[in-house]
Amino acid sequence: MQAIVLVGGEGTRLRPLTYSVPKPMVPLLGRPFMEHVLLRLRDAGINEVVLPACYLPEAIQRHFGDGEKLGLRLHYVIEEEPLGTAGALKNVERFITGPFFVFNGDVLTSLDLGAMLEQHRNSGGIGTLHLIPVEDPTAFGCVEREADGRITRFVEKPKPHEVTTNYINAGTYLLEREVLDRIPAGRNVSIERETFPQLIAGARALYAYATEDYWIDIGKPENYLKANLDTLRGTMPLRTPGPSQEAAVKQPCFVGINARVDRQAEVGPGVVLGRGCRVAAHARIYESVLWDGVVVEEGASIEGAIIAGDVRVGANARVERGAVVGHGQRIAAGTVVPPNARVPMPA
Repeated sequence: MQAIVLVGGEGTRLRPLTYSVPKPMVPLLGRPFMEHVLLRLRDAGINEVVLPACYLPEAIQRHFGDGEKLGLRLHYVIEEEPLGTAGALKNVERFITGPFFVFNGDVLTSLDLGAMLEQHRNSGGIGTLHLIPVEDPTAFGCVEREADGRITRFVEKPKPHEVTTNYINAGTYLLEREVLDRIPAGRNVSIERETFPQLIAGARALYAYATEDYWIDIGKPENYLKANLDTLRGTMPLRTPGPSQEAAVKQPCFVGINARVDRQAEVGPGVVLGRGCRVAAHARIYESVLWDGVVVEEGASIEGAIIAGDVRVGANARVERGAVVGHGQRIAAGTVVPPNARVPMPA
């Protein structure tokens, strides 16, 4: 099996984190998010992956190379300008030899890919879309289907009175190669707004595969933080390191290589410390993600926040819930970073 993972987006909703790294490379428990995705694909029997990239592609190529270390074959196709979700597929069609999976590069899910493949083969359709139920589909878009799973209509971001189902497009597709013939070349094409509506109007059906698996779009800071916490707590089943052996933390926590926590600090539960982090005495960190090389000085407090790499949080400073601090920033001693603040990288 082959797969295409869409990794071309700029990750604007995750800024300032994505000023320094592309969205697929933001860490999830010590590994780039994309590494977790690729390992999951490999475990499902997919051995060849195409990565249409556009924003900071060198960081992805430098880390993964040709994929041999992961037991995969990786192909990179760099877009000179964004081509949209369907345009990106068309742009890599020379690599595709048969049915193929498509994954949005910012989705974390426990979906059983083998079960989805089996249903697709049994249905005989031109494609199968993973759907999940959500409490409020107005922020996403409804996917209407018949009793046999045949998709009949897409309703993008409906108003509350227009909602007919709470099942949404979850960003994982299994498509026959002929779908690529339906996509025009050389321009930006949306698979959700253009390609899928065309397919359901055709002779060969497009089917839904609806489940209630874990699913989250990590493209917003609050969701990215939640994905880390859910993985720590086991809500999202994912191959991860065992519990941290660092004595000065409250489980569940993840403590990266060469990170050090003073025994008089209060760290956890629900904390991810990247490699080389330093936490001084009387510091307090709770439900937060700190990337590599972060220094938290004595008496500082971080709660419900995301701190990018090589940041220094000064003595007795406070970083409040929902705040996001960009790479290399210096938070002066005694400073209060207010709730939901976005602190960019230093100029």
